[in-house]
Amino acid sequence: MAEILEALTMRQRCLLQDWAGELQAAPGWCGSLPVAILERCWLRLRRVPIEQLALALPPDASADAPELVRYRTWIAAGEPAWSAQLRCWQEFGQPACQEAQRHFWNHQDRGNHGWTLEAYLQLLDTYRRQVEPAGQRCLPLLVLARAGQREAHTLHWLTPLGRPMRHTCA
Repeated sequence: MAEILEALTMRQRCLLQDWAGELQAAPGWCGSLPVAILERCWLRLRRVPIEQLALALPPDASADAPELVRYRTWIAAGEPAWSAQLRCWQEFGQPACQEAQRHFWNHQDRGNHGWTLEAYLQLLDTYRRQVEPAGQRCLPLLVLARAGQREAHTLHWLTPLGRPMRHTCA
C-alpha cells in the first residue's frame, strides 16, 4: 500500500486528504460519502459518491442469478448435475437458464477483477459501520487492476492521517 501512496502526485495526496476530511465532517451515513478510485495504468485518481459506486464500477452479479443460485443449492443438497439442470429448466425455463449461464461465463472470460456483488456489498457494510458514531472513519480507496490482467482490484482503507489501516488476525 505504501508504494501506491508514494506513486501519487502531491495533488493526488491532497485530494485524498480533502476527501478524508469530508468523511470526518459528515454528520452520518449518506450517499454523498466519498470513495476514492485509482486507475493505476493512468495514475488517475477520482472521487465517486458511494451512492454512484455501482454505476461507476458495476459489480459482477452474474453468479447471483436466481437460476444459478437455485442450481448450486440443488447440487449442494446432493442432486446430480443433470437432475439439478433439469429442475432449473422446469422452474425458470430453458432459455432463461441458458442465458444466465452464458452471461456468467462471458463475465468469467472477460474477468471482473474480483469486483463481485459480494465484494461491493461488503464494502458498503464496512463503510456504513465505520460511519457510526463510535467507529473510526477510514476512506475507501479502490485500486483498479490493470486491464487485460488476471489480478484483482484491491480495496484499502485509509486512516484519517492517510496511513493504511492495519488488519490483524487473531
